[in-house]
Amino acid sequence: MSAPTLTPSTPSTRARDRRGFKARRWFLATGWRHLVGWIMIVFSVFPLLYVLSASLNPGGTLLSSNGLFSTIGFDSYTKLFNSPQQPYAAWFGNTLFIGLITAAGTVFLGALAAYCFSRMRFAGRRVGLLTLLVVQIFPQLLAVVAIFLLLTGIGDIFPALGLDNQVALIMVYLGGALGVNTYLMYGFFNTVPAAIDEAAKLDGASHARIFFTIILRLVAPILAVVGLLAFIATTNDFVIASVVLVSPEKQTLAVGLYQFVSQEFSSNWSVFAAGAVLAALPVMALFLFLQKYIVGGLTAGAVK
Repeated sequence: MSAPTLTPSTPSTRARDRRGFKARRWFLATGWRHLVGWIMIVFSVFPLLYVLSASLNPGGTLLSSNGLFSTIGFDSYTKLFNSPQQPYAAWFGNTLFIGLITAAGTVFLGALAAYCFSRMRFAGRRVGLLTLLVVQIFPQLLAVVAIFLLLTGIGDIFPALGLDNQVALIMVYLGGALGVNTYLMYGFFNTVPAAIDEAAKLDGASHARIFFTIILRLVAPILAVVGLLAFIATTNDFVIASVVLVSPEKQTLAVGLYQFVSQEFSSNWSVFAAGAVLAALPVMALFLFLQKYIVGGLTAGAVK
């Protein structure tokens, strides 16, 4: 029996083997993460492209939008602002007005509560923190009936705080401003060194001066995050806004856009998609504006 012969490997074969081994090792180490990242990017971007394609398709149905950007036109965007029964421009302005005021109020009230819980020691402090956290387990949606009855009764005495009034809706939103936001800010306030407060007190600063002139600047990142989340939640709210606001000219985008698809025989998904695309612009603009605060350092340069 003859012994098996061994074929000597050439330099090109060894180089291919080394490249193949490095490629496999790279894929097992980090390459699979890139693959998962690209899959998640496609999964996230496809709905956005589909809505944008549907808004540019004058067909008015979702079936005609299956071919992405097969037909491009701006008729849907024109119809948004040419319908007196569906005043999109008024909805847009109402959303900005309610969302920005609610976001500012949420940040201000949450920061005040978080500062008190973080810097002051008083009876019921721990119980108050736990209560704020537990109450948020029950969503504000469960109180729709109570909100309706409450605003109906208040409206008989103070019409400005009754049903079909935007100020009343803002008050309802601010009623739930505390809770998770306060708890989130509380943890962030605790990371600010207490030595800053003590040094300011030695110079004669009061709690109000310390809060408004020092602490708020150091906690700008969490203020930006809470403000952005509050604005997004207010913009996306449908149930409470649809109960409080009745007149078409006083409604928000979330309530008004539903009219384009709520009717059985006159649904226009193209106009609805166009309205949704424009409704996303304020959120994007606010995020870009607050981005420098979100990614900024917490106390960079505050303590020498």
